[in-house]
Amino acid sequence: MSSWGAGRRRSVLLWGAAGVVMLGFLIALEISARSYGEPGPITNQVMGLVLAPKPGPLYGGLGLMMVVLTWRQRFIAAGAALGIDAVLLPVRWAVGADMSGGHVFGTGALWVMLGTAVIAVTRRTGPDRVLLLKGVGLGLLLVAARKVGDTWLFITAKTRPTVLDQYVATADHALGNPSWLAGRIVEATDPYSSHLLQLVYGQLAVAAVVVAFYQLRNVTVERRFPSHHLVRTFLVIGLLGPAFYMIFPVVGPVFAYGPGASGTGGVEWAAADLWPHTPLPVTLPHPMTYDGITPRNCMPSLHTAWAVAIFVHTRRAPRALRYAGTFWLVVTLAATLGFGYHYGVDLIAGVVFALTIEAALRSLDRGWDRPGILLVAYGTAVFTALLVSYRYLPTEMAERPQVSGPLLILAMSSVIYGYVRTTPRPGPHLPAPRTPVTEAARDDDVMTAAHEDPAPAPAEDTAPAPARSPEPR
Repeated sequence: MSSWGAGRRRSVLLWGAAGVVMLGFLIALEISARSYGEPGPITNQVMGLVLAPKPGPLYGGLGLMMVVLTWRQRFIAAGAALGIDAVLLPVRWAVGADMSGGHVFGTGALWVMLGTAVIAVTRRTGPDRVLLLKGVGLGLLLVAARKVGDTWLFITAKTRPTVLDQYVATADHALGNPSWLAGRIVEATDPYSSHLLQLVYGQLAVAAVVVAFYQLRNVTVERRFPSHHLVRTFLVIGLLGPAFYMIFPVVGPVFAYGPGASGTGGVEWAAADLWPHTPLPVTLPHPMTYDGITPRNCMPSLHTAWAVAIFVHTRRAPRALRYAGTFWLVVTLAATLGFGYHYGVDLIAGVVFALTIEAALRSLDRGWDRPGILLVAYGTAVFTALLVSYRYLPTEMAERPQVSGPLLILAMSSVIYGYVRTTPRPGPHLPAPRTPVTEAARDDDVMTAAHEDPAPAPAEDTAPAPARSPEPR
């Protein structure tokens, strides 16, 4: 068997196994959610084919799918999606469907992605089929990640009745309780600051899609995906991060020490009504009971981790995109603290978590070497040490902030330094040899099956498959 055939066979087996694992995970989440009387991710996705879903993830997924299409096909796909939603809109009005919260568009995007998958199977062959299916998979993966994330956050609230906020808040004295200070600044500059912070905080996925579009802009020409891009990092962060919500359940200062937010929590659940005006006293921490609605999604801060990933992946982009990546990171950090969604120590853990994952993915891409292995092992050890110290040494940290605070910053800085020194900057991306594309494959409408099958393209090009994860705070 040729090396190309062996590589392709390994790729098929790998993605087949990944698909089986993902299906099993979705079924397990569906069963868990239904045991609490709520529909799971599979049910919600099927309902989205008819009922009005949230438009953002669906059209974001459609946008990612379109990186494998020609410009003509992109216009047709986008027009078909908008046309389907435009037809369904008056029907939903007529039957009185629930369209609150912006649930108006999105079904069309889902139908177009599924239709493109059908066309890939029935009207494409060889590398053209593989590339198109990978694009559809990338888009649907983003949509599925959102559904899985919503279900997972629901489960964290139901299965973790007690939270560890008192431990994290006590440890946060080492940093001077930055969330209290940021909360007072946001309140003093309201409504201007809150509007800006909410816009950036709520549209983190949009920023990621913009960066991903830039990184994947040559997929149609090169007929393959780049070996490493932002979507991979985003999905791995979203896959691994929520596991720590179950291990280290935390709701955040606005909930544990304030009035709550978004219709959950409240002073009746808070340990004390202190945030953000009253300084938090140093006391012996204890686990505390909290409501069964608020997600336990603070440790680590995945919003921080995702913003760090965007920052890292824009360092070799054009100047405007580099400035945008820096802006999104700074404002996201300000929002997580200023809205009381996170403690300062959450952000430190999020930075270490993101850089460790990014280093692992880059090492996996270029081949594991000693510096890469040491960096990933060191980042994992630092992340573990942070969580252990927050849980078992919070009082000692609070009583000695002159020592513990600089140590926290030093631990995070050491991982940043190791990443900068160990991980080489990606060189200029050289295009792969272009695979000849038949006229039918180039011009065939992805939304119709009117043309005859295109001739198979030479089997010379394999593409490494790309891998949104929950929407935690």
